Amino acid sequence: MELGGLIAYLVSLAIMAGIYAVFCLGLNIQWGYTGLFNIGIAGFFCIGAYTSAMITTPKPTGVYAQYVHQIFGLDYPFLFGLVGAAIVCGIIAFLIGIPTLRLREDYLAIATIGIAETFRLIFNNEHWLANGPRGLMGLPQPLQSLVDPKHYNYVYLVVVLVILLIIYLLIERAIRSPWGRVLRGIREDEISAATSGKDVFRFKMQSLVFGSMIMGIGGALYAHYTKAISPDVFTPLYGTFIIWVMLMAGGSGNNKGALLGAYVVWGIWIGTKFMTDLLPYTLKARAPYIRFLIIGILLEIILIYRPQGLLGEEKKISKMIE
Repeated sequence: MELGGLIAYLVSLAIMAGIYAVFCLGLNIQWGYTGLFNIGIAGFFCIGAYTSAMITTPKPTGVYAQYVHQIFGLDYPFLFGLVGAAIVCGIIAFLIGIPTLRLREDYLAIATIGIAETFRLIFNNEHWLANGPRGLMGLPQPLQSLVDPKHYNYVYLVVVLVILLIIYLLIERAIRSPWGRVLRGIREDEISAATSGKDVFRFKMQSLVFGSMIMGIGGALYAHYTKAISPDVFTPLYGTFIIWVMLMAGGSGNNKGALLGAYVVWGIWIGTKFMTDLLPYTLKARAPYIRFLIIGILLEIILIYRPQGLLGEEKKISKMIE
C-alpha cells in the first residue's frame, strides 16, 4: 500500500473511531457514572442518524418522489441536523425513561434492547417514514464544496474531533460538579442517595436524557460521514455490543478511558479484518464469525485480567485537572 493510501486509510479509521468515541461518552454517563444498564444504544444511534438525515436533505420531488419516500425534508445546514438529532433523542429518552427507569438493572436492559430493535423495525417496515429498507442516500456533508472530494476526509476528521472535544469538555465539567457526584452516589447506593434527600428518579432521568442526546449526535456524525443509511446498519452488534466492549476496555467511569477504548477496540476490529484476509480460502466464508470470536475473547481477557479497563475509574472528581 502506498503512503498516501495508508494515510487515507488511517484517517478513515480515526473518523469512525471518533464517532464511536462519542457513543462511548454517552454510555459512560449512563452506565459509568449512574449505573443505568442501557443496551438500547442502537436505537438512539438510529434515531439520531435518521433525524439528521431528514433535517438536512430536501424532500424528494418529481420523479424521485415515486422511488424515495420521506416524511419530511427541511434541507437545513449540518449543525441543524446535529442539534435536531440531539433534541429528538432527548425527547424519546425522556418518554422511554418514564416507564423503565424504575426497573431493576436486568429488566432495564431487556426493555431498552427491545425498544431499540422496535425503532429499527419501524424504519425498516414503514416505507412512508424514511424509504423503508432502502434507506436514504446522498446526505450532505459540512464544508464539502470548499475542498477536493479526494481530501474531504481530512476535513471531516477535524469536524469529528472538534465535536468530540466539545462533548468531552462538557461532560468533564458536568461530572466534576455536584450533579456528577450525585450520579456516582446513585450508582453506588440508591437508598443512601434517597435518604440524603436526592430525587433518584429525576437524576436518573437527567442521566438517561443527557447520554442519549450525545448518542444522537454520534448517529448524526455517522450518517453524514457515510452519506447513506439504512435500517440494517443499526444492528445490536455494531450499534450496541461493540460500544460496550469499547467502554469496558477503556475504563468505565473514566471519560479518557472511554476515548481510549473506542480507538483501541476499533483499531483491533479493523485489524482483525486483515488477519482474516490471510485465512485459507476454505475459511474465508467464516471470517466474520472469527472476527466476532476475537473481539469476544478480547473482552473476556480484559474482564479477567483488567476488570477496571485500561485506565480504570478516576477516584478524584471534585475539580477539573489542570
